[in-house]
Amino acid sequence: MDAFIFYFFGGLAAVSALAVILLRQPVRALLSLIVTMISLSVLYLSLGAPFVAMVNLIVYAGAVLVLFLFAIMLQGIGAREIDLGKRFHPAFIPGVILTISFFDFGFLKLIRRFPELHFQDVAGSARQVGKTLFTQYLLPFELVSILLILAILAAVALAKREDSA
Repeated sequence: MDAFIFYFFGGLAAVSALAVILLRQPVRALLSLIVTMISLSVLYLSLGAPFVAMVNLIVYAGAVLVLFLFAIMLQGIGAREIDLGKRFHPAFIPGVILTISFFDFGFLKLIRRFPELHFQDVAGSARQVGKTLFTQYLLPFELVSILLILAILAAVALAKREDSA
């Protein structure tokens, strides 16, 4: 039964993630992204990480994707069809393939260099995630928070209109 759940929701996540790229209407692409996030949450639950599953559902499917939906609706592009050729420049495909190859090569090299990372056991409970996050990964966590604050300040500065005096 576990294998069926894994293959069903893994396949559903892969198909809906592909639909995000290939669908012509932005609202439908966003809905398939929500299906992807829900499928990933089910996979996290099947792996024994209920905290990660609920955080994924609440933060991504609940908050971030709803904000995307509001942005799409406010811009008025919800019902308009956008051709695949207009969304992606022809040079996009080789660039994506090169980037994925580069990161895959680096990831495989990292796994070979540090074999203990491959079998690291981290449970998905809130206590274990918090303990790992605030001990082993405290510096990257703080750096990401500073980066997010800078991104918010940059977005406010770009969105601020010049006052005509």
